[in-house]
Amino acid sequence: MLKLGLAIDWGKPRIAVDLPLIKYAERLGFDSVWASEAYGSDALTPLAFIAGQTQHIRLGTGIAQVAARQPAAMAMAMATLDQLAGDGRVICGLGMSGPQVVEGWYGLPWRQPRAHLRDYVAILRKQWQRQGPLVHDGERLQLPYAGDDGAGLGKPLKSILHANPDIPVYLGTGSQSMVELTSEIADGWLPFGFVPGMYEHYKPWLETGFVRGKRDPEAFAVVGGSDLVVTKDIKAAIDALKPTIAFYVGGMGAKTKNFHKDLMIRRGYPDAAQAIQTAFLQGDMPAAIAAVPDEYVDDAALIGDRQRLKIRFQRWLDSGATDLILHRVDEESLPIIAEIADLKPRQ
Repeated sequence: MLKLGLAIDWGKPRIAVDLPLIKYAERLGFDSVWASEAYGSDALTPLAFIAGQTQHIRLGTGIAQVAARQPAAMAMAMATLDQLAGDGRVICGLGMSGPQVVEGWYGLPWRQPRAHLRDYVAILRKQWQRQGPLVHDGERLQLPYAGDDGAGLGKPLKSILHANPDIPVYLGTGSQSMVELTSEIADGWLPFGFVPGMYEHYKPWLETGFVRGKRDPEAFAVVGGSDLVVTKDIKAAIDALKPTIAFYVGGMGAKTKNFHKDLMIRRGYPDAAQAIQTAFLQGDMPAAIAAVPDEYVDDAALIGDRQRLKIRFQRWLDSGATDLILHRVDEESLPIIAEIADLKPRQ
């Protein structure tokens, strides 16, 4: 069975947590609710708000940006949220973001992201497991601090909080080396731009990591994401999703390093990706939007009436994903997709 998750709205001028919708999803049998963060709002505060007013639904950061917090601060926040929420409901989803955000917003250098992420996850787990004072001598991160510009007085410390030692860590990655790292060290994967039909592309990378980390593939979560639009007007729904795609492919990143553009190329649309970026950088947003192929949108989204959604949902059941996070869900679409997915309502 494919578990369903609900994404809360994010990246807007004001925070929007639709608590009645989240409670409705919980009653219908949704497994999880996810908060993300951009340069403005954080992912942890909304989940704390939701945790206090729900009982069962799991709480995931999808994603929390690694550059925003030292690993000790992330571990503290996740452990605190996990205890307050109860019953091991928290999923620690992490991602590196990109150089424009890391250097432009957080003021940190973009270098060795793979080594940084490996050290970061290791420190989280050491803090939660409390097997002794926290010491880590990694390629990018060391505890206590060992730099020449420090006081030299750092002391290994052990968390006061008796945390859940098994808080799951999911990583949002997309390149080969980062996907291999994910299946080597993490409990789950938040694939960047994953759509049905792409699992075979990533499978060798995942298998390399499973072997390297001696991990069980059956215990590993693969979390896809999709917009959900219940409608009979397929073309109008596709067109409504294009501006966001044009913005990300055209401008969410530098001209020479844009992960969203790279994803469109990887999915087989190199000419469209270049046309979108060129138009966007020239300030011609209508042309950038017009260059987004209909098929590119439709392949990644769940769009249609009930009958079409049943057919399109089957692609996700066969996709290799264990979970599916749904975006743009409303009170009309929520029970429809719950029925299609055969979710078991909670009492």
